[in-house]
Amino acid sequence: MSIALDQNWARPKGEAVTFSREELSRILGLYGQFVAAGEWRDYAIDHLKDAAVFSIFRRSAETPLYRVEKRPALKERQGAYAVVSMTGVILKRGHDLAQVLKVFDRQRLRLAD
Repeated sequence: MSIALDQNWARPKGEAVTFSREELSRILGLYGQFVAAGEWRDYAIDHLKDAAVFSIFRRSAETPLYRVEKRPALKERQGAYAVVSMTGVILKRGHDLAQVLKVFDRQRLRLAD
């Protein structure tokens, strides 16, 4: 009997954690809206051993304004996804990336005004 596992969560030891195509599409869609509004200008993607991190910058020479993190080790407990502020405060954490990214909805409404 074989068990089908999501390849994004089950990986050989030592391999880096990555964002799936759907996850990246969702994050880049949000990023594009803020770039169009002139709020964000640069990003970086890091694939580490224990996490995948999408960092958002106002200017490329600064520290990131926000980090969208995927940590599979926290999947069963607090949720694999988190949005972390520049100061290191976790703004939102959860099991569903779409729900976690809703933390930016308030900012999006401000941009529309």
